Amino acid sequence: MTNLTQNEWHDLRTKHEQIVEPWIAPRLQRRSRHEKHPVDDFLFEYYPISPAKLRDWHPGYGTSLEATAEDFETFPSSIYRFRNGEISIKDSWLMKSRQAATGLIDFLTVTQERPARNGCFGLHEWAMVLGTQEVRHESWPLRLSQDEIRATIDAVGLRCTHFDAFRFFTPVATPLNPLQLTRINQIDVEQPGCLHANMDLYKHAQRFAPVVGSHIVRTAFVLAKDIRSVDMQVAPYNLADLGVIPIRVETAAGRIKFAKLQDEFAHRAQTLRTELISALKPMTLMASN
Repeated sequence: MTNLTQNEWHDLRTKHEQIVEPWIAPRLQRRSRHEKHPVDDFLFEYYPISPAKLRDWHPGYGTSLEATAEDFETFPSSIYRFRNGEISIKDSWLMKSRQAATGLIDFLTVTQERPARNGCFGLHEWAMVLGTQEVRHESWPLRLSQDEIRATIDAVGLRCTHFDAFRFFTPVATPLNPLQLTRINQIDVEQPGCLHANMDLYKHAQRFAPVVGSHIVRTAFVLAKDIRSVDMQVAPYNLADLGVIPIRVETAAGRIKFAKLQDEFAHRAQTLRTELISALKPMTLMASN
């Protein structure tokens, strides 16, 4: 058990809030103006994880905080306890979360050990608009015609391995994917080259933020934010007004550029998976004693 003095953890929490504030402020400003941003809003809406949740600071499993009763008011009482002048995670919360954490460790481990694929070229967003005028980001025009979108998909092929992207495919696009994905078989096909699987590490980190700590949450957020930017650069939308420069995966040069970026993301995500697994394991062992 690591014990942090009041000054130590107050400093850590302040630094955390200072780091995440530039990520949070634009989202809150847009929301006050009723504006949408198809790139930067994703991490706050799709999962969904509020700015307040990202701002919350967590020390991580095995750390207790020297504190006052007033300090404790800023921590969720459903997760933390205040006893003998210290704040720590409740054993009851750990016990309740143990099975889910064990399942996540298994899922992350299987995904990590599977070979990475980098041949999808981000065409999942293309498959979400193929053959329909009802697009997900209705405020933004497509930069390609339906004929161009179909020609690229036919030439390159769909290779999606992530159910939460596949489930948004249009009826025209769904049968074109070699894998007919379901939630049930997700653990059998999830692979570490997938953009969305690697963005999901932020969702997993947030779910167990009290255990893995805010440093891992921040690392996962930055990775997800970087991936989302590329995700929308390869999308068939015209986002020039947002300063988004397209990666034209309809060309060979664009596909080469995307594959390189995808490989870099996969390496970052594999390191993060290892950190998540290592951070979760002690909590599952403690709860089984």
